[in-house]
Amino acid sequence: MGRSIPHNSHTSPELLAQVNPTNQMLLKDFIDYKDSIGASDTTLIGYRQDINIIFCWNVRFNGNKEFHLWTKRDIQRYQSYMMLECHVSPARMKRLKSVLSSLSNFIEDMLDEDYPQFRNTVNRIKSPPKCDVLEKSIISEEEISYLLNVLIQRYEYQKACIVALAAYSGRRKSELLRFKVADFDNSRLVCNGSLYKSFPIKTKGSGKQGKLLECYTLYREFEPYFRTWMLWRMHNNIISEWLFINPKNPTRPIKPRTVDGWYAEMSEIIGKPFYLHALRHGFTTRLVRAGIPESVIKDIMGWESVDMVNRYCDIPKDESFSRYFDNGGIKIPQPKQDAFDGWSWT
Repeated sequence: MGRSIPHNSHTSPELLAQVNPTNQMLLKDFIDYKDSIGASDTTLIGYRQDINIIFCWNVRFNGNKEFHLWTKRDIQRYQSYMMLECHVSPARMKRLKSVLSSLSNFIEDMLDEDYPQFRNTVNRIKSPPKCDVLEKSIISEEEISYLLNVLIQRYEYQKACIVALAAYSGRRKSELLRFKVADFDNSRLVCNGSLYKSFPIKTKGSGKQGKLLECYTLYREFEPYFRTWMLWRMHNNIISEWLFINPKNPTRPIKPRTVDGWYAEMSEIIGKPFYLHALRHGFTTRLVRAGIPESVIKDIMGWESVDMVNRYCDIPKDESFSRYFDNGGIKIPQPKQDAFDGWSWT
């Protein structure tokens, strides 16, 4: 079980071998340039994968044309193929077009001596409207507790620990895998022992260094799963600075695809699609329900705007309305009692 995502084989070694040599050199120059100005390794991998998709389509359906000769019609045909034949989401199509635009900007800015007439026309092609293509999973606190209990009963302590950390810190998957054991030393406790405050962790951001963020985790809720996982490691003589370890090489952090492979089991346990990002929504929702001001939630999550609080809060509208409606109508605010009511001066 899991969120249903269409998968298509857009590339193959055979197709990649047929890519126009001029386009192959363009891709190499583009990646080298982005690398030289500090693009992250993850960004470079994404660029290469997306451009390979574009060039393989070009081999199959566009006469293997050199990219600098593409017309607006070629771009439109590529978009139509990806949307109508491959059923990619509007968000995915937006990313593919963004890469096309970046590649076009590279030609226009850096290769203008070779192609003086080239102009970036990617954004002249209207993009499909944004729409949700995946059913959103809202995972309740009760379902999280049930999942954690089942994982502990199965002795799957690392899985329980990562679910607990996601649920009680709200961090992204990539950030979760960068936590180290030292981030949960008692010396990292703040707010009278209520929160762990990590050392700066690389999070989403531009450049190889990325953005560094101190991450906060609820102590009381996370501590039992952390201690259980650390005791298991101690009994099995596993020493590693990383909190979540690669089963084949404990000195290295766990790989994202390994964690992705756990989703089916966890979905089966709770009876609905499970993915770690849903717990980021759950953590935000929990903070909102606790009445914590949006500005404080913004700082805890490391967001730049309080607008992100509404984006990640999953409180149903009816629940929000109940604060203002009751007993068949609108709640009438009770007037505040004067501080001197009932006092006697005699």
